[in-house]
Amino acid sequence: MNSLLHLDSSHSGDSLSRQLTALFARRWRRLSGTEGYRYRNLATHPVPTVGPVYCSFAQKVERHGTVSHETVDALARSTAERREWTLTRPLITELLKADVVLIGAPMYNFTIPASLKGWIDRITFPGAFTGADSGEPLLRGTRVVVVTTRGGGYGPGTPRERFDFQTPYLRAYFGGLGIAEEDLYFVHTEMTRAGDVPELHRFQEMAALSRARAESLMAALPEQLAARPAQIR
Repeated sequence: MNSLLHLDSSHSGDSLSRQLTALFARRWRRLSGTEGYRYRNLATHPVPTVGPVYCSFAQKVERHGTVSHETVDALARSTAERREWTLTRPLITELLKADVVLIGAPMYNFTIPASLKGWIDRITFPGAFTGADSGEPLLRGTRVVVVTTRGGGYGPGTPRERFDFQTPYLRAYFGGLGIAEEDLYFVHTEMTRAGDVPELHRFQEMAALSRARAESLMAALPEQLAARPAQIR
C-alpha cells in the first residue's frame, strides 16, 4: 500500500498552494484509499521550534556516530532531553513511513515559510535518516512532490530567477537526505498576485496559464505515483 504524508505551510486564508495540494490529495485518496494518508497543517499547528536543549542533545548523539532511534532513546537522560526527543521522533517516524511526501510551499521573501523551515529543523536530527548498520539513506525510494506558489515570476530566464531561494534549497535539502533527483517533483505556479497588485496586472494571462498547468499536473501526478509500488525500507 502506498502512503502519503501531506504538509501545508501557507498562512493565507485563500491559499493557492493548499488548493493545489488538496487537489492532489483528493485524487490520491480515491486511488489509494485513506488508510495511509496523514495530514499536517504546519501553519495552524506548527511543530515546536528547536532550542538550546535540542541542539546540545543532537550534538551529544552525533558524537556517538550513526545510531539507531532506540539508542537515542537511551542517550536522552535528562527530562529536557527526553522531551525534545519525544517531540522529534514521531515526526521522523511519520516521514520514514511515507512513500510519497506532498508539500505546499508558498514563497515568502524569496524562500520557504518559517512553518516549513521549523518542521525541517525539527526532523533533521543527526543520523535520523541513515541506517545505523548499513549507513544507507532510509528515505531512498521516497518521492517528494513540492507545490510552490509565487506572487511574481522566478522561473528560468526571468529577471528574478536568481532570487529563487525556495527551489534550490528544497532540492538540496531532500537530496541531502538521500532522495534521488528523479524522485523530486516541483510544480510551480507563478504570478499569483497578478490579479491584485497593479504593477503585475499585465501578467494575468500568464498567471492563468501557470495555474492551469499546475492544476493539470496535480490532477495527473497521483495516478503516476500510485502506479509505482511502495518501496520496502
